[in-house]
Amino acid sequence: MIEVIKNTKIDFMSKRFIALGISALLILIGFVAIIQVARGTANLGIDFAGGTAVQIKFNEMVPLQEIRQALTDGGITDFDLQDLPTENKILVRIKKSEDTLGNLSKEIITVLSNKFSESNLVVDSTTEIGPKVGARLRKDALWAIIAAIIGILIYITARFQFRFGVGATVATFHDVLAVLSVFYVMGKEINLILVSALLMIAGYSLTDSVVVFDRIRENLRMVRKKSTIEIVNQSLNEVLSRTVITSLTTFFAAFALYLFGGEVIHDFAFAIMLGIAIGTYSSMFVASPIVLLMGEEKGFKKH
Repeated sequence: MIEVIKNTKIDFMSKRFIALGISALLILIGFVAIIQVARGTANLGIDFAGGTAVQIKFNEMVPLQEIRQALTDGGITDFDLQDLPTENKILVRIKKSEDTLGNLSKEIITVLSNKFSESNLVVDSTTEIGPKVGARLRKDALWAIIAAIIGILIYITARFQFRFGVGATVATFHDVLAVLSVFYVMGKEINLILVSALLMIAGYSLTDSVVVFDRIRENLRMVRKKSTIEIVNQSLNEVLSRTVITSLTTFFAAFALYLFGGEVIHDFAFAIMLGIAIGTYSSMFVASPIVLLMGEEKGFKKH
């Protein structure tokens, strides 16, 4: 692999307390977001809140204002519209907390068909999810993330040492909460697509942490005349080039998906880009400092 960055001597660990302070703030906001999601008061998608979504395709794109007026005149309220102009499609979403959704999707289709009969609209998809199902999906999504993090702790503990497992687990948990906190602060919709992105971010974070931990463990065995802080700094500098190249290439792929993948996966690609940036940061400034703090000042227990 071409070394983009050579022979660096960055003192990463001197900034560890500042970094941990920033991370603590992100984690705190993430916990607030989880509480709000559990209460159903965050900006939840219909996957979690319950409701109806109808995607309709027109022969030619109809202005959103005309569609909004048509739905309002037809007695349909509290809806969100999203257009996909490159495909002449619109997405109508209505969040409902009632146990019975009724025939909302049929009402939407009927109103738009009558108003835009000359457009020969075609219904691409309809989705109706009740609030009880949404609550169950919220619960299942939370347990999926918890199970993934517990699995990471077990795997890293078996492969390295318990302190490495704690470092990787905290870093992964940090990355998931940090991305969730950004989405919550920005008011973006929290749905199953975001959960899929969070699970993918957890895997990426683990991979990056394992590479760093491999080098730290190797140097702890080979280097005898340096303190633990110096060994950790040396290890981070040695893998810096690999980390930058891997993160940038993955980030550019996600960025291309963000630009050209369409509105449907827009937030997914955005979450992945955030996760790559935060995951790279956490492997250096969260996972490694935690491993350092749990170790002895003069060295770690050798295997």
